[in-house]
Parts: sequence; C-alpha cells; structure tokens
Amino acid sequence: MRPGRDAATLPEPEANRRRKRGVTSTTPKQEREYRTQRRPGHRRAEAGPATGNKGLKKDALGFASNVVIGVASVAPAYSLAATLGFIVAVAGVGVHAPAVLLASFVPMLLIAVAYRYLNRADPDCGTSFAWTTRALGPHLGWINGWTIFVSDVIVMASLSVIAAQYTYLLFGWQGGAHSTTWILVGATAWIALMTSICFRGIELSARTQQVLLTTEIVVLAAFAVVALIKAYTSPTAASLHVQASWFNPLAISFTALTDGVLLGLFIYWGWDTGVTVNEESKDATEGPGRAAVLSTLLLVLVYVSVAAAAQAYAGTGFLTRNSNDVLSAMGSRVFGSPWDKLLILAVLTSAAASTQTTILPTARTTLSMARWGALPEIFGRIHPRYLTPAFSTFAMGAISIVWTLVIVSLDPAQNVLGDTITALGFLIAFYYGCTGLAAAIYFRHELGRSVKKLVLAGIVPLIGFGVMAAVFVKAFRDFGTPGYNYSSPVLGIELPILVGIGALLLSIPLLVLVMIALPRFFKRRPYIEAAPAGALDGLATADTVAPEDDS
Repeated sequence: MRPGRDAATLPEPEANRRRKRGVTSTTPKQEREYRTQRRPGHRRAEAGPATGNKGLKKDALGFASNVVIGVASVAPAYSLAATLGFIVAVAGVGVHAPAVLLASFVPMLLIAVAYRYLNRADPDCGTSFAWTTRALGPHLGWINGWTIFVSDVIVMASLSVIAAQYTYLLFGWQGGAHSTTWILVGATAWIALMTSICFRGIELSARTQQVLLTTEIVVLAAFAVVALIKAYTSPTAASLHVQASWFNPLAISFTALTDGVLLGLFIYWGWDTGVTVNEESKDATEGPGRAAVLSTLLLVLVYVSVAAAAQAYAGTGFLTRNSNDVLSAMGSRVFGSPWDKLLILAVLTSAAASTQTTILPTARTTLSMARWGALPEIFGRIHPRYLTPAFSTFAMGAISIVWTLVIVSLDPAQNVLGDTITALGFLIAFYYGCTGLAAAIYFRHELGRSVKKLVLAGIVPLIGFGVMAAVFVKAFRDFGTPGYNYSSPVLGIELPILVGIGALLLSIPLLVLVMIALPRFFKRRPYIEAAPAGALDGLATADTVAPEDDS
C-alpha cells in the first residue's frame, strides 16, 4: 500500500470512520496498524478494552495499586536485610542509623515531587526518558532512557539470585542455597515466571504485587513490634532503649552522615515504578504522581521503624557482625523456631516482587522510546489480547537471564555481582538528577505565576538535582578508593566505576548508531520544549510525541 491511498479503497467500515473524522488518506504506519487489527487471531482495538495512545489498557489500575507497585519495587525487606548493618558500621553512625535513613529519604522526596508535576503535565509511561527528551533535548533524553534500561538489567541479577537462595532456605535446603548451579536454575525460573506475569496483563501483575507486598509488610511490622517489646521486657545484654537522638541527623558529624547517606539513599530506589504505569492508571495525570510521593513516605516509615526496633533489641554490634543479612540473623532471636522462617519469607517475597516490578518499568520505557522513534518499532508492539508491551517485556526477561547467567557464572563468590550493584549508584543518581533538572527547565514559563509553583516545580526539583550530582561525585571518590570494593580492580580501575561510569560512556557510541538508524527522533522541533500554559494546574498536557516532519 502506498502513502496517500484514498480512504475509499479501504474496507467500508474503516473508510466511514475516517470520513467522519475528516481523514481522507493514511500513512504507512496507520495502514500497518490497520492490517494488524484485521489479521486472523488479532483483536480489533474497538472490540476490546479501552486503550491509550500506546495501546496499553486504560483505567486498569487504581491509586492503591500505584502505591503498592511503587513500594514493592523498592524491595523493603531485602533492602533492609542487605544494607542496615553496613549503615550501622559506618564510622560515627552506630545507633544513628534511623537518622541516616531519614536524611536519605529527603532527596528522594525532592525527586518524587518532580515526578508528580512532570506526570501531571505529561503522563507518558516513558517517564524520565520522555520528560528529559522534552526539557533537555532528544540526545540527553535517549541517554537517560538507556540509563534506566541498563540499571534495571544490572539489578535483576541480584534480585533473582536472592529470590532463588531464599526459596531454598525457606524449605531448609542449604545445599541449593549455596550451589552456583541451583542458584542459576532458581534465578532463571524466577525471572521467567515474573516475565510471564508481566506479559499476561497489568491487572495480574498488580494482584501479584498486592499479595507479595502484603506478606512482606505484615512480617516486617510483626518483627518491629515483637523486637521492641522484647527489648524492654526480655532484653539481651546488648539491648538498648530507644532514644530521640537516634532520629536526629544533626547528632552525628557531617562526614558520618554523608557516608551513611551514600548507602542509605539507594535503598529507596524504585518508587518511580508506580509512575511508569500511568497510562494504565485511573486519573493518569494525578494518581501516579501522588502515589510516588506517598510511596517514599511509606518507605521511610517502614525503614526507620524496623531499623530502630532491630538495633534496640540486638544492639549495633550484632547488626555490624551480620551485615550481609541482619533480618535472617535476628529471626530465631525475635520470633523463635519455626516462626523465624517468616523473615526468610519476607525477604523472598520482597526480592520476587521487585524482580517483577523491575521488568514492568523497563518494558514501558522501551515501549515509549519506540513510540517516540528512539528505538526500533518492534519494541513498541502491544499484545492484542493482554494489552502489554509483549516484545519489550520478553526482551527484558531474556536479557536479564543472560546477564544473570554470565555475571554469576564468572564469579560464583558473587563479589563481582556485589560491585555491579554498587555501580548502580552512578546510574540512579544520573537519571534521577536529570529528572529534577528537567522539571525546573520544562516548567520555566510557569514558575513565575505563584510562589507555590516556583518552590514545588522549580526550587525543589533543582535541589534534588544538586543532591544527586553531589552523590554522584562522592560515589566516584569513595568507590574509586583501593580496597573499598569487593573485587580487585580491572586494568587499574575499580569495578563499580568501570561498570557504572562505563555504562554511561557506552551510551555515546550507541547514541551515534541510533542517530544514524533513526535520525527523525533527533530532529524534534523545538529541540527544548516548555510546558504548555496551565500544565502545573492540570489544565493542559503535553502534545503528541511525534516530532515535526521537516521533509
């Protein structure tokens, strides 16, 4: 079929619809979509549920589901188990770990506010990719999309390995939990299972998250309550009474605070997943953004409560000695046998839930990039029955399995895996920071209309950007210190810097290739956009993602 084909030559129903809309010709893309709808075994779009402009199922998720997905994506139980002991061990922190977690929460809240207002103006499932493309230009936007993709792939190895190990531990199979072969089998199975759930529909994904997160939060809440009660009624020799100074960031030195925040900051990473399902949510412009802010508030409540309860009962020395997994180590002390398995279950459901909620946003980011013309069209294909980004979802699952098999097989001791997770700090600081900067630039014409708009949509995101930039610099200094990391340097470069900075630098040659293959995306005009008037008040949203055709 040729561009410009007259509507009269199309089958009658479609031609009638086009005439009613005043459309008398079709583009090649429109005709391809039409042929797909007519293909045997495919559903016509008008015969199924309502879909958005990318084909995702509209109004499938409510506000509660947005919050659940945002919180679950962070993996609270796993994050606490793997990080709390290291925060306590930072020189000068000790009992002030809750204060560090409070301070770590602040920059995440600042970026969450930026997400809220950007989503109000442009509820695009590509989130940071789409927003930085509009505000900072398509080149930096593409790099930001790549950064989100590669950071999610990297973390999948850790999440799936933890899910596999804790599955075996839950059933008492120590051999499987320490066998590289069985760890890889279990990790592959978990990734495949969660990929399948993500493919089969957003409602199934949301229901799965509700079950997993409920289990996790109930166990963590029970742990905090029982640990606090025992700290006062049947204390150990190391038990402590909760003090107000534990929660005061000003009670410790600036050096100790910044070192602790570098660890604590990234256990909040992932709350933005609730925004990436915006096009499948009710009240798409408001609900996901508010859910992002609420998710960070709930996370800080969980983290501070559990941290205070853990150190009140076990003491800081115990947490430091068992820093690799403080929750499992405390299980028998707090709950006794066999109820200590509950904490293993909490970490398992945490890692499993986060495995799923890492696939969700990555698939939607690549879907959005394809629809913008920043990736090949195949990444933008939507399954006609399940209304999910089929190719993007399976591609994410397959790449994650390959990455996990390679990284664990090369280093069964998992030192390399640990350093790749450390390297995520650079990637997270980069794309969160870019989002904060994008908000201030995108809303530049709206900021002078009121003090509230200036503060919330301008100053707050800029401060978030500044904090993320400072964290990036500090991470480079600390992770570049010999002996700081798990693995030996490669070619004289510390592994977290090689992986983290290397991933960012790799985006440059990839960007050049995409510019050659898909030049139209980079010809967007205007190169840097401004939010439409009234966007901050919810009175206007951004226009179509399609760039102007200069031909």
